[in-house]
Amino acid sequence: MITFLIGIAILIGGYFTYGKFVEHVFGPDERKTPALEQPDGVDRLPLPHWKNMLIQLLNIAGIGPVIGVILGIKFGAIVFILLPLGNVLGGAVHDYFSGMISMRNNGYNVPALSRKFLGKGPAKVVMALISIALILVGAVFTNTPAALVNTPIIAGSAVSPTLFWIAVGVIFAYYFASTFFPIDKIIGRIYPVFGALLILASLGILIGIAPQLNVLDNINFNDFASNFTQHPAHQPIIPMLFVTIACGIISGFHSTQSPLVARTEVTEKTGRQTFYGMMIIEGLIGMIWAAGGMFIYKQMPELITGASGVKVLSTLVSTVIPFAPISVLVVVGVIVLAITSGDTSLRSLRLTIAELTGLEQTSVKNRLILTVPMFALCAVIIFWSNLNPEGFNILWNYFSWSNQLMAVCSLCVATVYLRSKRKNFWIALIPCMFMTFITCDYILWVSPENLKGAPLGFGLDYKTALVLAIHDAAILGFLLCVRGKKLSEMPGYNADKWNSALDMDKFPKAQ
Repeated sequence: MITFLIGIAILIGGYFTYGKFVEHVFGPDERKTPALEQPDGVDRLPLPHWKNMLIQLLNIAGIGPVIGVILGIKFGAIVFILLPLGNVLGGAVHDYFSGMISMRNNGYNVPALSRKFLGKGPAKVVMALISIALILVGAVFTNTPAALVNTPIIAGSAVSPTLFWIAVGVIFAYYFASTFFPIDKIIGRIYPVFGALLILASLGILIGIAPQLNVLDNINFNDFASNFTQHPAHQPIIPMLFVTIACGIISGFHSTQSPLVARTEVTEKTGRQTFYGMMIIEGLIGMIWAAGGMFIYKQMPELITGASGVKVLSTLVSTVIPFAPISVLVVVGVIVLAITSGDTSLRSLRLTIAELTGLEQTSVKNRLILTVPMFALCAVIIFWSNLNPEGFNILWNYFSWSNQLMAVCSLCVATVYLRSKRKNFWIALIPCMFMTFITCDYILWVSPENLKGAPLGFGLDYKTALVLAIHDAAILGFLLCVRGKKLSEMPGYNADKWNSALDMDKFPKAQ
């Protein structure tokens, strides 16, 4: 229990100390935000700050800080420390700069910002990676909540394939509406209700396990190395922990969501609360569900080896909250977590494509031109993944590492932005290099032979993958520093003002 409480203290203390430092480095001021300077009535329009915070929290808090941490706590009590440290030093920094740099540049998304800060070539790679990842998010976060709807929570209930497909249809229809209509018509109105359900779900689990917190494991200081070898399937913490618990520690998906809110904030001064602070809240949610996961594994050790995350989740809820109506409410809250990430992922993809094609989105026709093909592709992936017995696992595996590649892309932008302004770029560069190391190590090492059920990778031996990943991270860090320095010396270059595509052609290409 002590380790769990220390982790909670790191998260809360980190917001008031390191978060304040990060805010000071960026330097928010009184300049007009996109919502006030260039409102369009669809995506750029002012919303109340409390509503923006809820939208940001629900956008970023997908199923990861619930099912992801339930699976991730298999690594042991060390998770209670690594999760909050990664959140404060990496994830919250990532989310803050994703939102604030976007706010300074007309609310644009990472692919467009990549063209400005990284160059044309890297921007094309970023666009491809993020487009694929966002489509996968839309598919994964349709399947997962539909599966939860169809999961027996109350004794006597049963799985129904028909119910699953009805749930898929309803969720997909909602995704279309939230992607297509102005942000204040659907998301701005329904998210306060969703936010209340999210808070109730997490509080329900916390209250349910509170009397049993003393059963939680603590870090073993007598044999410290043993803390890193606790996983029942012998998965290595590096890189697997940081891929499994992406949304609690650092998640590239968040960089696609922060610009949505950057377009609706009315002042930069609230950025730390909206972006850094909501990631801290997600970390707290993750800690609660991690504690719940450890509790249920201790009660039912058989679940730790073969049960799916959804199965463990439903068992946890029914165990700690025996009163059926409340347990159903908690599951509804978890379903909301998944849905509120799936809807905005596809909205973010629509805006990303619009920015790079120049197709303005105030027109209903133009929004349809982008929305319909996106949803058609997503529907095909959903249909295929449910026909193939291993389809969902394949989707989740590829989503997990592509998600962390998105984090690298966003942190690259943040590093070059800070370097070009001659500010402390290390606060972005260090997590950028670390996540580069994690994703490269994962891709180089992972394979069905090295890790059961894993996607295809290069399948190198573990030590070779580590060495090559360190090399890749160092090279990328050097190139980012060179790029930032060149931009800082470019006459007329302004990191805090959006430039047209024609103007960006004049900037030096990425080295």
